[in-house]
Amino acid sequence: MLSVVVAPWASDAEPVFTHAPDELHDAASTMKIAVLAALTRSGANLDAEVPVVNHFASVVGGEFGNDPDWDSDPLPWELLGTHVPLRLLAERMITHSSNLATNLCLARTDQRAVAEVWRQAGATRSASPRGIEDYAARAAGIHNRVSARDLVRLLHSLADEPELLGLLERNDFRVDLAAGLPPGTRIAFKNGWVPGARHCVGLVHPYDCPPYLIAVCYTGPLASGADRDDPAARLLARVSAAVWKRRKEITVPRGPEVPPAPVR
Repeated sequence: MLSVVVAPWASDAEPVFTHAPDELHDAASTMKIAVLAALTRSGANLDAEVPVVNHFASVVGGEFGNDPDWDSDPLPWELLGTHVPLRLLAERMITHSSNLATNLCLARTDQRAVAEVWRQAGATRSASPRGIEDYAARAAGIHNRVSARDLVRLLHSLADEPELLGLLERNDFRVDLAAGLPPGTRIAFKNGWVPGARHCVGLVHPYDCPPYLIAVCYTGPLASGADRDDPAARLLARVSAAVWKRRKEITVPRGPEVPPAPVR
């Protein structure tokens, strides 16, 4: 299943192209945008030193931990047992998609705050009610799910938070959507991958026309679960390149022209 949504960045603009926009997919790491927004909007002191641990409360009771073999970022694991600024963990959650850092950030806010981020974004189908690798919750039927339409809404909800968009521009995994753009093109984006799914949502800043939003979600056998060398990432790059070629058509639709008032 492939879902695509393309929309102008302009306020309240409707998408100009959709394909299966409301199909639900495993959220993978795209939900980390919502965790970031919940953390910063909560007023958390990002300069506070917090312990780096690997045990977290499951939403169904008990505890769980992350597996380093399923994490794309080794740095937080090297810091286990120390204290680091919360800001560092928030950054690694986005720039290197750290699962451990994500759960540490989530522990400094809560699931209700994350749900409120989705609600304020206008999401109608997406939710991320559990932490990364909370397998007991998953077994109980509690899943992190997203749609391409809701991912576009989520990214657009950061319009008044340039520091968060700036952090998304520092994403180190410049594959999928970023790989389909000309070198050096600005894009604030977050991707996510697990075996069987590859997604990305981004705000693209072309050099010759207004910025636009694009979300592509793929669920299927092409997705290997590799962070960079994933056949599904190449599929997303091709979609991104095709949209780039038609970037000047991604404009806010004009309303009907009003005839001039008669001269009296």
